[in-house]
Amino acid sequence: MGEKNIEIKSLVIEGRNAVLEALRSGKPIDKLFVLDGCQDGPIRTIVREAKKHDTILQFVGKERLAQLSETGKHQGVIAYVAAYEYAEIEDMLELARNRGEEPFLILLDNIEDPHNLGAIIRTANLAGAHGVIIPKRRAVGLTATVARTSAGALNYTPVAKVTNLKKTMEELKEQGLWFVCADMGGTSMYELNLKGPIGLVIGNEGDGVSRLTRETCDFIASIPMKGDIDSLNASVAAGVLAYEIVRQRMM
Repeated sequence: MGEKNIEIKSLVIEGRNAVLEALRSGKPIDKLFVLDGCQDGPIRTIVREAKKHDTILQFVGKERLAQLSETGKHQGVIAYVAAYEYAEIEDMLELARNRGEEPFLILLDNIEDPHNLGAIIRTANLAGAHGVIIPKRRAVGLTATVARTSAGALNYTPVAKVTNLKKTMEELKEQGLWFVCADMGGTSMYELNLKGPIGLVIGNEGDGVSRLTRETCDFIASIPMKGDIDSLNASVAAGVLAYEIVRQRMM
């Protein structure tokens, strides 16, 4: 099957007035770079507005800002706007209700590679998942690369960004979901009952699922591997486990 050539450009906003306007208008800003040590009034206003919106702030030196700037007129601030709007978790649960299905969510614990995130969103769509949840910090957001790699899936699969993944999982447990994470040394995925309202948790490319997240999960699933290397790429692991959930739901 051929794929469409999807042209999606990153939106970088530079300059004090433009960045402040973007923040106040509610644009989905993934990260804001601010000149370290700058304490004048407009910069303080921007920082205050960013904190109000829980935007990720990074204070950097002049050299770093110069590297990031596309115009050379950053005035001490550069904002990276998400290529797509973020959804709310309630949107995902509503989608499940509208389809008459039990919720199936995919949660990503600090995925940093935009190609992995895009591929996982694509898999989520094809596997019938109702949404993807990512953390705000130490993880890639909905960049243009993610959008391109998802091959259009971002138009259909909601993605939510949360401050605290563990807290989000605990709140979803109260709504009846249970959680399984992919990790080495767990129970074979073929021996687990993966039916019902479920959240599938996939860990960071290098470190896997963090301890706090793993402890919040109900089960740990491992993927049987027969080869000579010890792990799968994060997006491949997500695909394998997502389709085991699909298989069990179809039975």
